[in-house]
Amino acid sequence: MGKIIVNLDVMLAKRRMTLTELSERVGMTITNLSILKTGKAKAVRFSTLEALCGELDCQPGDLLEYIREKE
Repeated sequence: MGKIIVNLDVMLAKRRMTLTELSERVGMTITNLSILKTGKAKAVRFSTLEALCGELDCQPGDLLEYIREKE
């Protein structure tokens, strides 16, 4: 078993963009983006992923990372 890590903060830093700016550009609340950024989200819609990738000029794999837990 493993877990998914969200690297939204990394991409924001690379693009020199704030969470507020991204929120305005993709039409999501800062609260929802913050939940995603902190890894507390239980699911992500493809439409959300598409909007984030479009605005951050990245691939889904740049935002999401799978970490295998050691047995």
